[in-house]
Amino acid sequence: MMTRSFNSRPPAGPGVAGLALCAVLLSACGGESRDETASQAMPPAAGVEAGADQRALDVGLAALSADRALTRINTLASDEFGGRQPGTQGEELTLNYLVEEFRAMGLEPGNPDGSYLQKVPLVGITADPSMQLTLSHEDSQLTPSYGDDYVAWTSRVTDTVSVDAELVFAGYGVQAPEFDWDDFKDVDVRDKVIVVLINDPPLADEDMFGGPAMTYYGRWTYKFEKAAELGAAGVMIIHETGPAGYPWEVIGGSGPRERFDLVTQDRNMDNAAVEGWLTVEQAEAVFDLAGQDLNALKAAALQRDFRPVPLGVNAQLTLDNSLREVDSYNVVARLPGSDPALKDEYVAYMAHWDHVGTREVDGETVIYNGAVDNASGTAGVLEVAQGFAAMPEAPARSLLFIAVTAEEQGLLGSRHYGENPLYPLADTLAVINLDGMNVLGPTTDLVIVGLGNSTLDDVADAVAAETGRTLKPDPEPEKGYFYRSDHFSLAKFGVPALFPNAGVEFIDRPEGWGVEMRERYTAEDYHKPSDTVRDNWNLEGLVEDARFFLRLGYRVANDPVKPEWKPGTEFRAIREASLQE
Repeated sequence: MMTRSFNSRPPAGPGVAGLALCAVLLSACGGESRDETASQAMPPAAGVEAGADQRALDVGLAALSADRALTRINTLASDEFGGRQPGTQGEELTLNYLVEEFRAMGLEPGNPDGSYLQKVPLVGITADPSMQLTLSHEDSQLTPSYGDDYVAWTSRVTDTVSVDAELVFAGYGVQAPEFDWDDFKDVDVRDKVIVVLINDPPLADEDMFGGPAMTYYGRWTYKFEKAAELGAAGVMIIHETGPAGYPWEVIGGSGPRERFDLVTQDRNMDNAAVEGWLTVEQAEAVFDLAGQDLNALKAAALQRDFRPVPLGVNAQLTLDNSLREVDSYNVVARLPGSDPALKDEYVAYMAHWDHVGTREVDGETVIYNGAVDNASGTAGVLEVAQGFAAMPEAPARSLLFIAVTAEEQGLLGSRHYGENPLYPLADTLAVINLDGMNVLGPTTDLVIVGLGNSTLDDVADAVAAETGRTLKPDPEPEKGYFYRSDHFSLAKFGVPALFPNAGVEFIDRPEGWGVEMRERYTAEDYHKPSDTVRDNWNLEGLVEDARFFLRLGYRVANDPVKPEWKPGTEFRAIREASLQE
């Protein structure tokens, strides 16, 4: 269970907050990249002496290849790999491919046991698709349709669960003592099914809940955790596309599907029995059934004195589950540092290799190839690793390249690494997470999620200045992307994290085109079968960004000054405590 210390407001200032989901589609631009030209005259990084170290960096930068990156994405996003869902043949193919790629580069196995793999024990839970939710009020009844109106599942590792309980509207489902905010007050919601709004309260006071930027209180994972903590029988989140950051199709899918969780000693029996979502249209119908107005209660939920509202509607639902335990794996490679005094400190690059596999749609098996999300990020880490491996001498500190499993299931692979690190997190100076890279062509800018949170941003700003680029904050901070990808699993243990995303100012494109393409990707391709490799892709933008990340990591790996969280961030105290230990 996450502690409240991770939920405090991000620091004020330009660029605080989340990230805009993946990168997007792509188009034109070729020839010599700006980064290649700039690298020839780039001054050495802080802590890096001129001469041999600069030549090593130049060799590494030159080793990156757009053609090879495209080949890697094509392989990972191929139909043969079947959407790369954990526990499938697609996982086995992916693991074998990544291990062979790292081995061919000459990188060492990253697991101290001598292998490239870290086992991540998962349990897969598939609910019977014949489930039926019944909502009753006096003599009236609703029987919503699974997938179209609601989704529900359990994370309890058991053959069957049932709820027969009253619905209680609990506003945003938030308890935030630092803001003197409590949506539950003294109301006991044990054995109730709570209904909550997505995101955190969008208040006019920007000192509350990060202003326009979502805090962790807005994430669905927090709401499920809070329901479990308070003993609720179930929790249903009301979906709205804007506040959620993705359309209903991402949640509803095509029917009940296998969902994974980490295997815990108590088999997750402390979690709420049922977790799920309602469409906003179905929620309106439920509130009408209760004689309540959803919009009026949403307005009431923006007040500090809001109290939970019993709806007088009873929910009945039984889930019959098929269970299977799966050993999934993170893939980890290591490049030892060249300085005996510093080689036991690490800079980590991370990307999730998994996607959502296949689904049955109208009697046909449909593959969700996940080309941008996240074959592109995995290929990006491989390219950065290729650059470091090509250097005649490694940087002072060691490098880790971590491809994690089950991000799409709730950051499970990275969470397992954070809870069971192969190398001490106090000695891990930084994690650079690549989740959806630029496949649209070179940009003059680069988006940094949570810009201003750590001194890694200062290093990135110096690299940007030297390469003729600018850093920009997330254009959609209200969607809370900082809490939605794998770096968060290490950040919550104090590791300084950088979460870059594609820029939005594309060369030879009109103003606003990049944001338009980003929004189009989210609406049309994110977590859909259409996220595939496109004929018009030009990966010079991906390679230019990868060179940027290589420069940044090289600088951190050589710099005597270690990165740290800036004052006011929720992770600073955690980092300081871990370093003292």
